[in-house]
Amino acid sequence: MSSSHVALVVNPRAGKGRVGRELPRLANIIEGRGSHPEILLTEHGGHAVELARDAARRGADTIVAVGGDGTVNEVVNGMISDDRPVGTSRFAVIAAGSGCDFARSFDLPKDVDDHLGAFDGPLRPLDVGRIDCAARDGGTTIRYFVNIAEAGMAAATVARASQYPRWMGRSRYVVAFWPSLARFKPVKLNVSTTNGSFTGVAHNALVANARYFGGGMHISPHSNPSDGLFDAQVSIGPKRQAFTMIPRFFRGTHLPDPRIIQLTATAFRIEAERPIPVEADGEVVGETPATFTVLPGVLQLLA
Repeated sequence: MSSSHVALVVNPRAGKGRVGRELPRLANIIEGRGSHPEILLTEHGGHAVELARDAARRGADTIVAVGGDGTVNEVVNGMISDDRPVGTSRFAVIAAGSGCDFARSFDLPKDVDDHLGAFDGPLRPLDVGRIDCAARDGGTTIRYFVNIAEAGMAAATVARASQYPRWMGRSRYVVAFWPSLARFKPVKLNVSTTNGSFTGVAHNALVANARYFGGGMHISPHSNPSDGLFDAQVSIGPKRQAFTMIPRFFRGTHLPDPRIIQLTATAFRIEAERPIPVEADGEVVGETPATFTVLPGVLQLLA
């Protein structure tokens, strides 16, 4: 990592505060590698978007998301505007927090020293997904994502989990899953793509850019976040499938399955008989109808 200006957008509360405690060591390692670190601490939800955008506009050579998937998502949203990069900054990730499934798709190491060593590797084009969906308070909203987006029961689980204290970490989603499983009613979906379509009753539709979510579930084993394509899975089986197939989700052995419709395309539109929630990278962004579009290689990733 030979660039002179490295902006680290840090969630100091990630990993139950462990990230904040390790910042001095992280800064020393970066300085020892010949770069000047600028540490930008997030103070509230959405703050990483502002910090990353400002760093990009000021010409940071590399912007590093330090935290979990939520921090990664916010930094990406700060680095992109109107489907184009803000400036010429490279993107990097140091995984921390209650989980960073995005990092798993690139086999990024957990040790900070090894993470920074990976930054000396080649740049990799990174596809980014754009979501245009209905805002819950009316109108429309746009959000970018790099990992997994969903509409349906899983997004309802994310919405419920967001109401629980953040100190619960990943256990929020476990607690939220059961009432969501009981209360969410399968709905008729129309999933139209640039390469085929599906119409029928389902309880969840997943659009994958990368391979992992949910704390290590290998949910989309064939996805490549540099191939310019999304891989979608529409779950048409009984809702209990979301629970009974969990071991197979972690192993990545759930496909093919007649209860899961698979589609691959550069864009998807999901319409539902009634509005259902939409989430991206573990954050609720709105509800259907929603359009998902690939922006091929819009960022350059150090991994």
